[in-house]
Amino acid sequence: MTATALTLPALTLKDAVVRYDRLIAVDGVSLELRRGETLGLVGESGCGKSSVARAIVGLQPLASGTLTIEGETLQDVPPKRRGDLQRRIQLLFQDPAASLSPRMTVRSLLAEPLKIRKLHTPESAARIVALAESIGLGEQLLSRYPHQLSGGQARRVALVRALAAEPSIIVADEPTAGLDISIQGELLNLLRALRDRLGLSYLLISHNLNVVGRVTDRVAVMYLGQIVESGPTAALFRDPAHPYTRALLSANLTFDPSRRRERIVLSGELPSPSNPPSGCRFHKRCPLAQPRCASDIPALQAGADGRNVACHFQLAAEAVVRPQAMVG
Repeated sequence: MTATALTLPALTLKDAVVRYDRLIAVDGVSLELRRGETLGLVGESGCGKSSVARAIVGLQPLASGTLTIEGETLQDVPPKRRGDLQRRIQLLFQDPAASLSPRMTVRSLLAEPLKIRKLHTPESAARIVALAESIGLGEQLLSRYPHQLSGGQARRVALVRALAAEPSIIVADEPTAGLDISIQGELLNLLRALRDRLGLSYLLISHNLNVVGRVTDRVAVMYLGQIVESGPTAALFRDPAHPYTRALLSANLTFDPSRRRERIVLSGELPSPSNPPSGCRFHKRCPLAQPRCASDIPALQAGADGRNVACHFQLAAEAVVRPQAMVG
């Protein structure tokens, strides 16, 4: 890899639109994932987070927009090259057990990605076994079937299977969901260690804001198919600028009384993505809404602290320096 390539973002999603028939699940989302970082993506259920993940890994086509992987725009490369390019991105599914065939042993499941790409050799098989053992999957587990695994073991199997393809980017969709607190901590420490050892970049999708606050470098907040705020995790959690971000963080549970926020209860229901409100999509639930919000779409604008905010009346008093900023 050239020195120039190493300076490029690991992944850039530009003006992405994802449709399911007439429903627009993702509407003009732009994201930039830098090399070696962990970017969090948060928001209510139904906001489009998983649709972003599916589009990035190729499970759902983009209706419009572009996806650039390590400097190469996927739509511009020849079809034969696309498979190798997309191999660099692997997905950890929200339900790892459901993503594992119940008829295959763990050993077969780990070898499957390489067999599909005709890369399976005795050397690669030995490498996968060594990788599995390095993250706590002893060789005795390789002969088991998915139903014989615990939740934590199933996630580790899914992780090894993703790493078998030697990716540079991992998209992790709710990687800690359903796990005990202690197992969550072990898995997060493992992901961090693998990122540092293998030079991985992570897009982490989660409802667990404590997890996001602990392991991510930056975070992007989605509402009804659009990014409403992004920035460095510490700054955004400390002083959220968008009213929706502030309400979202106020619902986060914490055992530290000094870090608890006054709970903000939003009125109304989350609008349907098949019929989103005009203007700012959050205006019908926003405590700061003004008449302008119902008609004018707020541009995603960048502040001096690296924050990007789409709000006419943002809460943080940061100077806006440019319009139409990409999340990055």
